[in-house]
Amino acid sequence: MADAAVRLKSLLEQLLGVPLPVRIRAWDGSQAGPPGAPTLVVRNRRAVRRLLFKPGELGLARAWVAGDLEIEGDLYAALDLLAGLVWERGEDARSLAQALRDPEVRAAVRGLVRLGGVPLPPAPPPEEVRRPGHLHTKRTDKRAISHHYDVGNDFYEIVLGPSMVYSCAYWPAPDSTLETAQRDKLDLVCRKLGLKPGMRLLDVGCGWGSMAMHAAREYGVSVVGITLSQEQAAYARKRVADEGLTDRVEIRVQDYREVGDGPYDAISSIGMAEHVGAERYLEYADVLHRLLKPGGRLLNHQIARRPQRDESSYEVDDFIDAYVFPDGELQPVGVTVAQLERAGFEVRDVESIREHYALTLRRWVANLEADWARAVRLSGFGRARVWRLYMAASALAFERNRIGVNQVLAVRTPESGDSGMALRAREWGEPEGR
Repeated sequence: MADAAVRLKSLLEQLLGVPLPVRIRAWDGSQAGPPGAPTLVVRNRRAVRRLLFKPGELGLARAWVAGDLEIEGDLYAALDLLAGLVWERGEDARSLAQALRDPEVRAAVRGLVRLGGVPLPPAPPPEEVRRPGHLHTKRTDKRAISHHYDVGNDFYEIVLGPSMVYSCAYWPAPDSTLETAQRDKLDLVCRKLGLKPGMRLLDVGCGWGSMAMHAAREYGVSVVGITLSQEQAAYARKRVADEGLTDRVEIRVQDYREVGDGPYDAISSIGMAEHVGAERYLEYADVLHRLLKPGGRLLNHQIARRPQRDESSYEVDDFIDAYVFPDGELQPVGVTVAQLERAGFEVRDVESIREHYALTLRRWVANLEADWARAVRLSGFGRARVWRLYMAASALAFERNRIGVNQVLAVRTPESGDSGMALRAREWGEPEGR
């Protein structure tokens, strides 16, 4: 009798204490759950064992990456429904230890064990990276960056499109092209920094060189771009050479703590500070402050999490840490501003562009899905699934205000107090010809 889905639904609802909002289809073809809802396809018993040995987000992630779980229907709708069970239960959620005091829950767990078959923990997918602690030494940071960015430039071309910018775009309208929105973001950064011909710009975490090239080409500045990724650097250098910008753009494989040729007139750090780590953030701010000339500007573009009442309870997201950004840490925007000020910066502007990142991520997911077979060939089945889940879930997190992204403009204001900022700085000076 094919009834695995019915049993699985019943047991999970006993364990969670709430109705399942998605439909389930099990390995034996049985189905259960709300008609018309997105379907969670449990392909084999191994998926059940993964959830038993790692209840919650990491167990689900392992099953997804390995292909033991699939979602049929609207991926975003399914993740939104599952978020209430996995990510958003907060203080109302019963811990596993508390839940197991309930005889019905213990019975449900025993039922899942019987349903899952041989009670041995499946090995994690090979894409998983686990390291003790968040050390953020130069060596561990380089290894973490390599894990995320050295997936293959061809793979990132599929996801990011021609702009090759891996950070939040700045959308003039939701139906604009991704390339237009990314160009507008790069231009916004340049205008906030007040770039002018002859200036020196340090681009920290330069990626594939797009910001460095835009600043050199459109604003006539000399740029040093630094990255810890060998693949990014090789790709960026070729792009710079192809555009004839080698006299104005230098791409280095270098840690920001090793830059010794300051001072610079301006520094851009776009989507890099998330890798720094909470314990190292003041050091990061100190280094950038030291590298700037008096009156120089820093534009720090960074993802932020919502603050917690008890900050000591903050934990790094299991899935992100194990599969996407090893050692990555988010902090509230207020903490970022405070650390920059402690380093000596005067913070002059903070702009939240949270909704813009949701739009960007949905475009990246669409790019990946449109060329899925090639993406799998280039990066591997598991890695492609990591990126699809990560970007779709992140889009929802930005849309639901679980995380945000902010551009913080800060100045190394000299003792005279002359910041060099216009009285109405928010106008930023529209570029010529627009």
